[in-house]
Amino acid sequence: MGKFISNDWQDILEPEFQKDYYKKLHDFLKKEYSTKTIYPEMHHIYQAFNWTSFSDTKVVILGQDPYHEPNQAIGCSFAVSEGVQLPPSLQNIYKELDDDLGIPPVSTGYLKKWADQGVLLLNSVLTVERGRANSHKGQGWEQLTDTAIKELSDRGEVVFILWGNSARSKKSLIDEEKNTIIEGVHPSPLSAYRGFFGSKPFSKANKALLHYNKEVIDWNVL
Repeated sequence: MGKFISNDWQDILEPEFQKDYYKKLHDFLKKEYSTKTIYPEMHHIYQAFNWTSFSDTKVVILGQDPYHEPNQAIGCSFAVSEGVQLPPSLQNIYKELDDDLGIPPVSTGYLKKWADQGVLLLNSVLTVERGRANSHKGQGWEQLTDTAIKELSDRGEVVFILWGNSARSKKSLIDEEKNTIIEGVHPSPLSAYRGFFGSKPFSKANKALLHYNKEVIDWNVL
């Protein structure tokens, strides 16, 4: 399973693929995919890494784990395939995007345009059982994605957007001297009104990129 990354992330994560925890994770996933409905499709597990290379990553939007309903998860945090109804969290992200930068909401949740500009749409856990949020927590994915976060932090000049307690728990992995952390409430309907709305994460991210003399993100989805 460790051979599905087609850019510089492969070399960075290769040592992890050789470790015992990853071999156990691999065996666990083989069984899960053969006996249950698991998301995303197996060949999309590493989509976030394939969409945004290590060297191109400027912003990380960190999620918890994939969407767990049919036809939603595509291996990138908060994103869904073309033609799929927008999940509530993504609807709220679009509302804040409109409020922050005046970019009106769109009907597609396919966020590849963000990824192509250097936004790594990473979940802490890369797989999930249908209908059971966080069902693959603690199986080893966190060790792999923590490594990715630390590698980016060591490189520096990355903007980390941490929404919700799961993402904010990764703050200790990030060197705040070399990077920018934008943290806040999760955009889900359960919490968005407790501080996500009005937090202006997109303009803050672009301000940080300008500080690093990097090109800002065009947050238009289309």
